[in-house]
Amino acid sequence: MTRHAKNVLFLCTGNSARSILAEAILNRTGSGGFVGYSAGSQPKGAVHPYAIDLLGRQNYPISGLTSKSWDVFDRANGPKMDFVFTVCDRAAEEVCPIWPGQPMTAHWGLPDPAAATGSEAEKRYAFLETLRMLEQRIGIFVNLPMTSLDKLSLQRRLDEIGTANVVAHKQRA
Repeated sequence: MTRHAKNVLFLCTGNSARSILAEAILNRTGSGGFVGYSAGSQPKGAVHPYAIDLLGRQNYPISGLTSKSWDVFDRANGPKMDFVFTVCDRAAEEVCPIWPGQPMTAHWGLPDPAAATGSEAEKRYAFLETLRMLEQRIGIFVNLPMTSLDKLSLQRRLDEIGTANVVAHKQRA
């Protein structure tokens, strides 16, 4: 029996940092069981240079990462999404298109590292923290026992992933 790779779309408003980081992480961490994509409701048109630099330094593949509209995936001939996760607050508040195949959705909101202020080191640290939180969340996600969870239990676990790391992060600060 051939195992079907699950398609996962990470949505953010600008598709220049958080969703891009998530796409890269999933495509490396997903071990062929998952394929990551990213898009934005109002894409910036370019990936943030700190995101590209950080991913490159962490040995993530960066070729093919682009800032694009979610319209690319809202087409009948686009890849069928199994999961759609929003990774920024604005995207969660926006009206999302109805995705063919009714994928499971969850909100995994994170602070926008591109909005970080301060020194260059502080700004880069914001990207590193976002990468760390996404690595943790995506690591939990790819290790869920998908075949043994019913849809309601899986939805609850997806929602929990989106809140657990933020709470832990805020406690450390």
